[in-house]
Amino acid sequence: MKQVDYIIVGNGLAGIAFCEQLRNANKDFVVFDNNSQQSSSVAAGLYNPVTLKRFTKVWNAKEQLILAMPKYKVLEQLLNVKLDYQLPVYRRFMSVEEQNDWFSASDKPVLEDFLSTNLVKNTNAVINADFGFGEVLHSGRVNTSQLVKLYRNYLLENDKLEGEEFQYELLEIEQEYVQYKDIKAKHIVFAEGFGVTKNPFFSHLPLNGTKGEMLTIEASDLKMDFIMKSSVFIVPLGKNLFWIGATYEREDKTHNITENAKDQLVDKLKQIIKCDFKIVKQVAGIRPTTKDRRPLVGSHCDYKNVHVLNGLGTRGVMISPYVAEQLFNHIEKGELLDPEIDIKRIKN
Repeated sequence: MKQVDYIIVGNGLAGIAFCEQLRNANKDFVVFDNNSQQSSSVAAGLYNPVTLKRFTKVWNAKEQLILAMPKYKVLEQLLNVKLDYQLPVYRRFMSVEEQNDWFSASDKPVLEDFLSTNLVKNTNAVINADFGFGEVLHSGRVNTSQLVKLYRNYLLENDKLEGEEFQYELLEIEQEYVQYKDIKAKHIVFAEGFGVTKNPFFSHLPLNGTKGEMLTIEASDLKMDFIMKSSVFIVPLGKNLFWIGATYEREDKTHNITENAKDQLVDKLKQIIKCDFKIVKQVAGIRPTTKDRRPLVGSHCDYKNVHVLNGLGTRGVMISPYVAEQLFNHIEKGELLDPEIDIKRIKN
């Protein structure tokens, strides 16, 4: 019989963030992950404190950034790889009115730390941006695909990974522990992204799930050292490669790529850039989105040792360390969860 403090189901951003809480506290754990959920692996990994459609601050942005960025430095040291690429996000303006809206927003106290008051003029001949850009500060990207892959390897090397599908019906729950096959633990945390919809303990939670499809293109003439937000995001990946995304599809919940999504992205991209490009890759993932745009964190109403960490939506890089710390302190120290993320807000 193997005994640990925690069983974690899921090795996406949420699962990794919680594992790091455990590792920092010298708690023993094992992770179940079969690579079935791809949203963390295929995402651009952006951290951006501003909603650029309406020029509003992301919920708890400052607190999340202060907590998150040192965590990624620790992960870089642990995995011996560069993960965090600090790049400005440039919001492409389509009119003088959008410029004015931007500068009005930058005067607001809640946004003055994140929106530059300088108009950035376009100097790139292959980008259509007659009205220039607004610059978002304290932004960038984390290479989430690299993070998920290398963290999985780290878990494997340290005998902390079970690379198989978790079978819920085999979980035995007792007052003081849970047992799964030959593993006994004090707690189990489900951090399985959209897969939670099949979880009998938490399937009642309102996780909608939104499919996104993304392209990787090669464009040797598109010289960009910033992330651009227009009708799509254009994110430089190095070596003339760029991430283009993403679509939003609410009905299709598969990981299958589609011609329709590719055509959508290509059409939008051609309105922004005027250079040749080649599609290198197309991928899809299901974002764990919620109706109120808040994470789903907490303990099962009947089982005090069964917990959930989910609903990170499109901002997993920023939110995951925050919600992981919240859940850890709730379990280990009895602290109350932020009511905005606590699953107790959900009415059955």
